[in-house]
Amino acid sequence: MASTLKDVAGLAGVSVKTVSNVVNGYPHVSADVRHRVEAAIAQLRYRPNAFARTLRTGRTGVLALVLPDADLPYADDLAREVVHAAGRRGYRVVIEHERASPGPDEGRSMPVDGVLVGAPGDLAQTLTAAGRPVVLVGGAAHDLRCDQIRVDVAGAAEDATAHLLRTGRRRIAAIGAYPPGSAGVPQPGTAGYHRALRAAGLTPVPTHPLPGRHHRRADGYHAAREVFAGPDRPDGIFCFSDPLAIGAMRAAFDAGLRVPVDVAVIGVGDIEEGRYSRPTLSTVAVDTGFLAREAVARLAARIGEPDAATAEIVAPHTVLPRENTGVPTR
Repeated sequence: MASTLKDVAGLAGVSVKTVSNVVNGYPHVSADVRHRVEAAIAQLRYRPNAFARTLRTGRTGVLALVLPDADLPYADDLAREVVHAAGRRGYRVVIEHERASPGPDEGRSMPVDGVLVGAPGDLAQTLTAAGRPVVLVGGAAHDLRCDQIRVDVAGAAEDATAHLLRTGRRRIAAIGAYPPGSAGVPQPGTAGYHRALRAAGLTPVPTHPLPGRHHRRADGYHAAREVFAGPDRPDGIFCFSDPLAIGAMRAAFDAGLRVPVDVAVIGVGDIEEGRYSRPTLSTVAVDTGFLAREAVARLAARIGEPDAATAEIVAPHTVLPRENTGVPTR
């Protein structure tokens, strides 16, 4: 027999109304109470009745997750975690890819209650301007007035570069930087990479990081080939994504270099392929479970209370050293 709101309330030691507030994402619930209710929901495997909620509220019970056309290294993990997090709140999820140039009416006619946008872009701006509930996931846009659950891109780049420095690398290239923002201001990943080098007493090379509009394996391969053909071959490469790093490793092998003896490589994203490559790929892992849970929670709260203050939450990340960077020397 399916569990009910009353069952969850009894196990959590709260009222049925409190359980309903948690399920529907209302923000005025203490963290302790929210944790108890969510634990009870998980233990009882409670699933809200989506049809009943639609009749009661006029909402669809459906959220959209929009992923960018450019490769997002942890997109598969993020999508899976979003589906699970939304399901625990009684929502279904549709997954779409962002158009390069959304039309003026896009977002107004989407039959969903709210939208999770996987990266900054015109679509997030269009949806926010249209008054739709929107949460930006993974990226950051300081001029966009919506909830943002973001990755610390600068911190991830700094930590990845610092790991290469700890292995004794001193000529560290970088591949895959996004173009500078307005007024030539470096993107956060570039700033983090430069910060790590300066902290080690090194001067960043003006030609690095190499820009990359896409984060595919072929892009990493061709960029690394260009780097290896230059006059000052690097002994370490920081790549802004795991697919780029896997392409760079292949380029190293094709250039007759040994990984990690001659060159060490690190990426970002902790994709499954990197755990089984040879050598295995060092990476910066983003907590996609945290991203998904917080994003869905914020979107549910935004749907319930459209005029609430916006929030910006930073997801944790972890450096995972593996075979292709060797053992730190200090």
